[in-house]
Amino acid sequence: MLFLALTDDKGRLLWLSAARPGRSSEITTARYNKLVERLRTVELGAIGDLGFVGLDDAPDNPVVITGYKAARTKPLTSAKKQVNKLIASVRAVCEHAFAHLKNWRILTKLRLDVRHATPLLRALLVLTNTEVSRDRRS
Repeated sequence: MLFLALTDDKGRLLWLSAARPGRSSEITTARYNKLVERLRTVELGAIGDLGFVGLDDAPDNPVVITGYKAARTKPLTSAKKQVNKLIASVRAVCEHAFAHLKNWRILTKLRLDVRHATPLLRALLVLTNTEVSRDRRS
């Protein structure tokens, strides 16, 4: 099972996509959920990992910012390596939010049709946000 999640800059989970079969790629799932169009409609942006390279079709006005991939014949320049480090440092906060969501062990044992998994994921989103906000208040 594969799903996408969006967080804010503080690492709070904001949105989960519908579940897709595990054989799907991140970029295919983002296209299926029309992620770029939805972000552009509400005038928001996102920072993604290298699995999203090529997702955004507007290089002059990108909505999804990703790092650079090295090719076998063309290594990254030092400037591109710096950009990748900067993006990784911003994404670290968001990765903590994903880790909170993955603490629910049912996600590792789930063997359902993805149509039935989506409501469960959305419920876990609410529970995760409740748990995290409770921990932050303490």
